[in-house]
Amino acid sequence: MLAILLALAAAALVAPLWVRALGRNAFYVLALVPLGGLIWVIANWGSTQQVRLEWAPSIEMNIDLRFDSLAAIMSALVLGIGALILCYCARYFEDDEPRLGVFAAEMVGFAGAMFGLVTSDNMLLLFVFWELTTVLSFLLVGHNAEQANSRRAAIQALLVTAAGGLAMLVGLIILGEANDSYLLSDLLARAQPPNGLAVNVAVVLILIGALSKSAVVPLHFWLPGAMAAPTPVSAYLHAAAMVKAGVYLVARLAPVFAENPVWHPLVLTLGVVSMLLAGLRSLEVVDLKLVLAFGTVSQLGFLIVLVGLGTPDAALAGVAMIVAHALFKACLFMVVGIIDHGAGTRDLRRLSGLGRRAPVLCGIAILASLSMAGIPPLVGFVGKESALGAILEADSLAAPARVALAAGVVLGSMLTVGYSIRFVWGAFADKPQVARPTAHGAHRVRRVADYAPESAGPAADSGDTDGHVREDGGWHAPGALFLAAPAILAVASLVAGLGAPWTDRLLSPYAGTFSEELLSYLSLWHGFTVPLALTVLVIAGGIALFQLRDRLRDPTRPRLGNADRAYDAALRGMDQLSLRMTGAVQRGSLPLSQATILGTLIILPSVLLALGTRTGVELRLWDSPLQAVLGGIMVAMALGATVLRNRLASVLVVGVTGYGCGVIFALHGAPDLALTQFLVETLTLVIFVLVLRAFPAEIEAGRATPFKARRAVLAALVGATVTVLGAFAVAARTAEPIWHRIPDAAYQFGGGKNAVNVLLVDIRAWDTLGEISVLVVAATGVASLVFRSRRFGSAPRAADSPHYDPDLVSWLPAGRLVDRADRSMVMQITTRLVFPTIMVLSVYFFFSGHNAPGGGFAGGLTAGLALTLRYLAGGRYELGEALPVDAGHLLGAGLTLAAGTAVTSLFFGAPPLSSAIFEVTLPVLGHIKLVTALFFDLGVYLIVVGLVLDVLRSLGARLDSELASNETTSVSGGSAR
Repeated sequence: MLAILLALAAAALVAPLWVRALGRNAFYVLALVPLGGLIWVIANWGSTQQVRLEWAPSIEMNIDLRFDSLAAIMSALVLGIGALILCYCARYFEDDEPRLGVFAAEMVGFAGAMFGLVTSDNMLLLFVFWELTTVLSFLLVGHNAEQANSRRAAIQALLVTAAGGLAMLVGLIILGEANDSYLLSDLLARAQPPNGLAVNVAVVLILIGALSKSAVVPLHFWLPGAMAAPTPVSAYLHAAAMVKAGVYLVARLAPVFAENPVWHPLVLTLGVVSMLLAGLRSLEVVDLKLVLAFGTVSQLGFLIVLVGLGTPDAALAGVAMIVAHALFKACLFMVVGIIDHGAGTRDLRRLSGLGRRAPVLCGIAILASLSMAGIPPLVGFVGKESALGAILEADSLAAPARVALAAGVVLGSMLTVGYSIRFVWGAFADKPQVARPTAHGAHRVRRVADYAPESAGPAADSGDTDGHVREDGGWHAPGALFLAAPAILAVASLVAGLGAPWTDRLLSPYAGTFSEELLSYLSLWHGFTVPLALTVLVIAGGIALFQLRDRLRDPTRPRLGNADRAYDAALRGMDQLSLRMTGAVQRGSLPLSQATILGTLIILPSVLLALGTRTGVELRLWDSPLQAVLGGIMVAMALGATVLRNRLASVLVVGVTGYGCGVIFALHGAPDLALTQFLVETLTLVIFVLVLRAFPAEIEAGRATPFKARRAVLAALVGATVTVLGAFAVAARTAEPIWHRIPDAAYQFGGGKNAVNVLLVDIRAWDTLGEISVLVVAATGVASLVFRSRRFGSAPRAADSPHYDPDLVSWLPAGRLVDRADRSMVMQITTRLVFPTIMVLSVYFFFSGHNAPGGGFAGGLTAGLALTLRYLAGGRYELGEALPVDAGHLLGAGLTLAAGTAVTSLFFGAPPLSSAIFEVTLPVLGHIKLVTALFFDLGVYLIVVGLVLDVLRSLGARLDSELASNETTSVSGGSAR
C-alpha cells in the first residue's frame, strides 16, 4: 500500500516533465501507475493487510494503512477507473492544451490522495487525505482559471467541502478521544460502540463532512456547479472517486453507529430527499452534463441510504450499487465528453441523429444507461433489486419507516429510469425539429466558456460548455482509442451483471463486518418476488415520467427552488452583515476605534470576573523603595505625554516609561527581559523620530486636543482593569507552579542554562515561530501603510548618487554625500569606531544567548541599532553601504530557516522543533557544544535584522528621498514664479 502511495506521488511529481516530452500521449504512461496498483489490489483481494509508520505519535497521528474488503472495493474503483480516465485524457485533450502538465500531475495526485483516504486506518490521517482531495478538486475544477465560471465553481466546491471537512475533523477528534484510539480498526473491533452526548455530536459532525463531500441535499449544489471542470475531471472525481468519499465514510462507520439515535434520521431522510429532488432536476435541465450531474446527486442519496441503513443485506446492496454507479456514470460522462468534442454542444435541444452517425458510441451509452436505470442483465439491476429487498427486510426500522423508505426509493428509482431514457433520447435520437449534424473529416473548433451556473439564467443550460463549439456545425467521429475507456466500463457493467454470483463473492465480505448474519445474495434471478414486482413498477413509472417530460416547467425556474441561488444569497447576506458591522465599529475615527477596543477590554473581563468565582487577593505595591520611585516617575511621564504639545517631547517622555519598565525587570532579576526592553525602546524612539521628521514640531493650537475627562476615565479604567485581572489571575492559581522546574528542564531538554532563551527557541518554539511570522507580516506591511506606490527596494548605494566621487576619502563610505548642514564629523568618526564593536556584541549576544543573557532576538536588535547608527551618521546611501541586501531577502531567509528547523526533526522520527545536542573537542577551539536550536535562533536573528532594515529603508531612506524630492519641487516652483 505504501509503495502504491509513493509511486502515485512520484508520478504526480514527474507528470509535467512527461507531458512536456510526450505531449498528451504522456497520459498513457501515467496510467501505468494506477494500473500497477490495481494489479496489486486484485492479487491481494480477500486478504487483510496493515502498515504502520510512526509520524507524530504524541498526537496519535501515524501512518496507519489498512487493506480490507471495503478498502479493496474502493481501491479497485479509484485505481482502475483512474487508469482508464488517464487514457481517455490522451484523446480528449490536444497537445496545445494550456497547463496540461499541471493537470496531469493533479489527476495522478488525486488518485494517490483518494487511495490514501480509503486505506487510512488512522482517523487523523484519513482527514489529511480527505483535505488533499478537497484541494486537488479545487485545482481541477478551476483548471480553466481564466474563465470566471470555472473560478466560481472551484471556490464554491472548496467552501462547501472544506467547511464540511472542518466539521468532520472536530467529530473525528471527539470520537477518537471517546474511543481512546484514533484507529478505525480499534473502533470497529469494539463489542460496544462509544455512546453519550459527545459521541452523538461527533456522529453529526462526521456526517456533515461526509454528506457535504458526497453532495447530499442540502449541500449538493456544488456538484452541478463543478461541471465547469473538463469532462475527465467530472468522470473521475464526480462519478467514481471524490463524491464516493462520503459514501465510503458512512459505509465504514455504519457497522458501529447504525444504531446511534442520530444516525438513521439524518442519513435516511437526507438520502431519500436527495434522490427525489435531484432526480426531478435531472428531468428538467437540457445540458447532458447537468443531466448526469443531478443524476449523480440523486444516486449518491440512494447510496447513502443503502450503506447507512446498517444491515448486512443493505450493505451488500450498497457496495454493489457503488460499483455499478462508478462504472455507468464514469462511462456516461466520458460519452458526453466525446459528444462535446464531436458535435460542439451538449444541449440536447440541439443534438439530433447522433445514434445513426455514431452507432458504437450510442451502443456504449445505451448499455451504461440501462445499468443506470436498473434494467437486466446489467449490474445496476442486480444492485437495485437487492437494495429493494434489503429495505423491505430491514428489521432495524419500524414497519411505517420501512414502507416510507421503500416508497421514497421506488419514486426516486422511477426518476432515475426517466432521466436515463431522457439522456439517451436527448443525445442520440432523431429530432425532426433539429438540424442533424453531418459527418466531417477535418474540423475546426474554438474554445468557449465552460459552465454557467443555474443562477445565470437560460445560458446555464445551453450545453455549449465544456469542450469546443464547432464552427462548421458538423460531427467529427471519435477514434477507437477515444471510445476504448467508456466501452470497457460499459462492458464491465454487463459482465458484472451476467456474472452476479462472481460479483457476490467479491463484494459480500464487507457485509460480513456487521454483527448480524448476511441472508441475501446478488443474483440476476431470485424468482417472482416483491422486489422484482417493484422493479417492474419502477421501469413502467420511469417510462411514464419520460413521456411527461414536456409538461415540466422552465428549467431555469425549478419548482423546488434553487440551492445555488440560496448559496449566492447566503454569501450576499454575509457580505451585507459584515459591511454593517464594519460601518458600526469602523468609522475611520482612531479615537472611536481605540475606545471600542478598550471598552471591550474593560467590560467583558469585568463581567466574567463579577459573575465567576473569586479568591482572596494579596496586593504588594512594591518590594523596594526604588520600585516605588521608578513607578512614580513612569506615571508622571505618562501623564506628561498627554498634555505636551511638542511631538518629540511627547515621544521622549513615553520612552522614559519604557526604560523604567526595563529597570524594573532588572530589579526583579530578569536581565534578558531588561536587555530586550532597552533595545526595543531605543529602536522605537529612533523610528518615532524618523516618522516625526515629516510632521511639524508642534501640534497646532487649533488641532491640540485638550485633556478630556472621558478619555482620562477610560484610561484609568483600563489600567484598573488590567491590574485587578492580573491580581485575581495570580490568586486563582491552585496548581503548583512549574517555574522552579524550568531551569532544570531547559538544561536537560534544551541543553542551555539561560531558561528564557531556551523557552523561546525550544520549549515553546511553536509560539516563537508564530510570533516571528507575525513580525514578517508586519515588516512587509510597513511600506504599504506609509507609501502608496510599490515597496521601496534595497537602500541606494553610494555609487547611485550623482554627487558620488570614488576618489574622495571620508570616515564613512557615503559620508560626504550628506548635506554639509546635516553632516556631523564627530558622529561619523564615532560611528566608524563603534560600529564594528556593536556588531561583535550582536554576534556575542547571539551565540551566548543559550547560556547567558542574549539570544537571536537581542542580537538582532543590537545589529539593528548598529545599522541605525550608520544611517543616522551617513544618510540613506550609508545604509545601503552598511548592508547592501534587500530586507525582504533577509526576512524570507530567516522565516525559511526557522520553519526548516521545525520540519527537519520530522525526518529523524522526532516531533517538530525537537533539538539535538552535539559535543566535540577540536584543536585550539577546545570543547564545543552545538544545539540545533541555534539554527532556529539564527532565523529569529535574520528576521529581526530584516525588520529593522525594512523600517529604516521605508521610514528612513525612502522618506529622505521623498522629502528631498519635495524640497526640489518647491524650489523649482518658487523659481518659476
